[in-house]
Amino acid sequence: MDEEIRANLIAAGCDDEFISEFEKCAGDGRKCEKLLAKHRRELLERVHADERRISNLDYLIYSMEKQRSDVT
Repeated sequence: MDEEIRANLIAAGCDDEFISEFEKCAGDGRKCEKLLAKHRRELLERVHADERRISNLDYLIYSMEKQRSDVT
C-alpha cells in the first residue's frame, strides 16, 4: 500500500483492522469506496452524538445560569 494512502487512513482515524481490510480490497475500487463510505458514516454518527451531548450541556448551563439570575 502506498504510504501516503496509509498515512491518510491513519489521519482519518482508521485503526489497524480497518487498514488491513482496506489493503485486502485494494484491487477492487468499488469495495474500497464502500468501506471508506461506511467509515465516514460511522465518524459522522459520532459527531452527531457529540453535538447532542454538547446541546444537552449547553441547556444545563443555561438553566443553571437562569436559575441563579432568578434568585438574585
